[in-house]
Amino acid sequence: MIELGRKNTLEILRDTSVGLFLGDGEGQDILLPNKYVPTEYEIGGSIEVFCYLDYDERPIATTLEPYIMLGEFRLLQVAEVNEFGAFMEWGLEKHLLVPFREQRDKMKQGQWYVVHCYLDQKSGRLVASNKIDKFLSNENLQLREWDEVDLVVTRQTDLGWEVIVNEKHKGLVYFNEVFKSINIGDVIPGCIKTIRKDNKLDISLQPLGSRVLEPAANKIYEVIKQNGGFLPLHDKSDPEEIRDTMQMSKKTFKKGLGTLYKARKIKLEDDGVSLIDD
Repeated sequence: MIELGRKNTLEILRDTSVGLFLGDGEGQDILLPNKYVPTEYEIGGSIEVFCYLDYDERPIATTLEPYIMLGEFRLLQVAEVNEFGAFMEWGLEKHLLVPFREQRDKMKQGQWYVVHCYLDQKSGRLVASNKIDKFLSNENLQLREWDEVDLVVTRQTDLGWEVIVNEKHKGLVYFNEVFKSINIGDVIPGCIKTIRKDNKLDISLQPLGSRVLEPAANKIYEVIKQNGGFLPLHDKSDPEEIRDTMQMSKKTFKKGLGTLYKARKIKLEDDGVSLIDD
């Protein structure tokens, strides 16, 4: 089955004057226009393409890489606004429509918005919505604390950064859990820190518990090596200085130092830490 809005790996069926016809093995075929045909291909071989509707509402394939696919949330820029709605730049020739009814606030040309891509059941077209909350739910969570998740940063609140979790749920990264620069639209990894009784999700941008030890120790070790074998930080250093230099909390830094010290990789000095030669 050829899925609109997603990447499909299809068989190259035949070469024509307008391009390659690709098939799914179930009787469906789709055109890959000449401008997207690779220089080398083989009839009977396979190719990965993205499928959507062209200007004439016909299914079409492309080898261009879209900025967003069906079911995803991404930060896109408005290329044009007309009587039908806002049209987003998403890496393809035909822009992605956000109808006026799907705009939380009236969108403006040149501005950036986090949108959700979905298939409109009436028209069969891929469209987008800026009313992202209606596509998210925390009712049926199939997550556990410490699970690694994919995040999309959506907005800044008084408490921290709201994020979309695995393209399905809402979560929050508190400001005191952020040790690096993040921005709206960033797609980053994270972990489930806490699942509250009301199913609200607290998110950490770092591995949790014992999992943080090895990554933190490894990062400290690499930074010391890059600094010629000495790092002017120690367990009494200012937390802000540690955050700015290492992008981690003082607590995590101290645990990482402890791991390296026990492994006899470092020597603790009055003004910092240095590597012990192997």
